[in-house]
Amino acid sequence: MALVFNQTPSTLQLAQSPMAFSVIENSGLYSASQFQYNCALTYWTGSAAVSGTVDYVLTKYPNTSGVGIFDLSRVLNSALNQLAYQYTSSVLYYKTAFNYQYYSGSTFYSGSASQTLTSSIYKSLDGYALFPEPINQNAPSKSIFWPLMTDGPVSQSVLPSDIGSIGVYCGVTGAPQPTKVVYSGSNGQYGSVSVSSSTDSTGQITRVPFAPSQSAFPITVSDGQYYTVQAFSGSTALGSSINLAVVCPQYYDPVRILWKNRYGQFDYLDFFLRHDNTFNTTQKTYQPQLGTWDASSLSYDVNQTNIQRYIVNTAEVLDVNTNYLPDAWNQSLKQLLVTDEVYWMYDQPNNLVKPLTIKTNSVKFKTQINQKLVQYTISFDIGQTFKLII
Repeated sequence: MALVFNQTPSTLQLAQSPMAFSVIENSGLYSASQFQYNCALTYWTGSAAVSGTVDYVLTKYPNTSGVGIFDLSRVLNSALNQLAYQYTSSVLYYKTAFNYQYYSGSTFYSGSASQTLTSSIYKSLDGYALFPEPINQNAPSKSIFWPLMTDGPVSQSVLPSDIGSIGVYCGVTGAPQPTKVVYSGSNGQYGSVSVSSSTDSTGQITRVPFAPSQSAFPITVSDGQYYTVQAFSGSTALGSSINLAVVCPQYYDPVRILWKNRYGQFDYLDFFLRHDNTFNTTQKTYQPQLGTWDASSLSYDVNQTNIQRYIVNTAEVLDVNTNYLPDAWNQSLKQLLVTDEVYWMYDQPNNLVKPLTIKTNSVKFKTQINQKLVQYTISFDIGQTFKLII
């Protein structure tokens, strides 16, 4: 009697989508009375060495094929609950140990320690897969830019004054590990930023400069020029490069928005056209008692009001408009619309941001075949309004 795997996760997976183990007791014992598969799940951060005791034990009855299928995504994703903006390397280690239990007559049996089936150590990210990607697909296979943790697009634009960085996955995934990120400018300048991995979960992802004014950006570029960003392992290029055109300042002061993408890292877009910041208030009032009722005679203060506010809440809405974008941006804009973490970089020199919540819930995506110039309007609720209320 032995447990065997039918299906296991890949080395690195995105925890908001299925992360499936499939096991079977291959001697047919799974048809015994009240047979159940048990999955002891342990997850941790820090060193790759197993840390701590079992966190959860999950139990499944066999399906009609005699198999126990365990999807661990709900449990593991619930553990990735920190803000990605503050914790840019949200990597979680996990492993499992499977056994079984059943009744024979009135006697309860469970698999011995020697029959326990133990998995390898896997890693999960705070992200999600897309249709029609297969279950348990390795994360590096999801992006043509990997180990740059983005879906692009391949052509973007930045201002010379823009700041921003991009996540580079440096851990072991079954794919080549990067050693540097290379920057090549149309002005002939060339530079690189070294990256290295660590067995500690916080060292699996490195943030490197992506925009011209970001600290440690290794080359100098100006209006009308462009540069490429690409990961390398030694002298071997990894994935596709991203091309960034450096554009001159626009008529409107642009609004720079960054949002958590499906890899748990951040993408950026400058909204170059008109933007509006609307300040709203809602209030409740009451009529206070006026007059000197505890005095020897009745009078009132001529400066008092008989309509008094007692609850005043504020709400701010930011409406932004994109420049005219190629439809290659549609994939990234969809990730913006479904993100749970988005920010307005309102003071770039000091790297100050305000949290936002997407207010727009419907966008009609266009294509250049139907309309050559594609432009979108998106609204956000500003998450930190005028009054500090805790």
